Amino acid sequence: MTERHKALGAIIICVLFWGFSFISIKVAVAVFPPMSLGLLRFVIALVFLYFIKQKLAPKEKLNPKDIPLLFCAGFTGVTLYFFCENNGVSLVTASEASIAIGAIPVLTMIADRISAKIARNSGSVPARISVRQWLGAFISIAGVWLVAGVSLALSGSFLGYVYMAGAALSWVSYSLLTRPLFVRCSRIYIVFWQSLAGFICFIPFSILELDRWGKPDMPVILHLIFLGICCSALGYWFYARSLEVLGMSVSAIFINLIPMVTVIGGFFVLGDRLAPLQWVGAALVIAGVYLAMWEKKAGGRPRLRSG
Repeated sequence: MTERHKALGAIIICVLFWGFSFISIKVAVAVFPPMSLGLLRFVIALVFLYFIKQKLAPKEKLNPKDIPLLFCAGFTGVTLYFFCENNGVSLVTASEASIAIGAIPVLTMIADRISAKIARNSGSVPARISVRQWLGAFISIAGVWLVAGVSLALSGSFLGYVYMAGAALSWVSYSLLTRPLFVRCSRIYIVFWQSLAGFICFIPFSILELDRWGKPDMPVILHLIFLGICCSALGYWFYARSLEVLGMSVSAIFINLIPMVTVIGGFFVLGDRLAPLQWVGAALVIAGVYLAMWEKKAGGRPRLRSG
């Protein structure tokens, strides 16, 4: 199995985790305030990531020159992202919250394009974003709106949609800040120290929420463990693998599968109803991702794009 296929498997597992995360957040945020929930899930994630780091890269110590990028990426991709996402999910439905995620691929490709021009001016040769990738991204966005937009009737707070838009912009910033670190750092090194930076930034916000903590029951605890291990520790680690191997734009396109997973998961877990048009939307999302991911060789055989 090639590195590309391993990265493809990693991003698919990541998407499954993050798709179900909206449901778990919806359950857990009823007991733990948004930033406290972020703090708790990254406590669990850091313990899990520490043992992985000790196994895979025990001698890789924190390099002072990496601190600015690690801290900024940790703040935008962990603290700020979950500040926006957790607050957003607390104000709108899980399906509606996932709609904002559909903007991430196009926002990422625009940011990638801008950074490519900067890199070109500095003398480096960036990867080109093809017409097929752009078309795939827009087709998948259309699918997202059909998947999650069927039930969208502005049922939640307008502020909730603003928060989710902030989450999308935060994630694009995280991807841009993380990409340069792959030149000199391992994936587990990057994810561990970014998670620690994000955790530290959660602390002051969480202190202000202590009086709002509820008493969790076993289902809430299980959702919290899932968020910590699967969605935070493994999710970020797997996404880092995809980001390094497949590239920023291609990895972002896969994020549009998240609303599809969320809506289908909501059908089984929360009892949400699925309309026929939502299945059409799911097919469009898959078609868009496929179109963006594959291109033909000279001999006519499709191959996986590396971004």
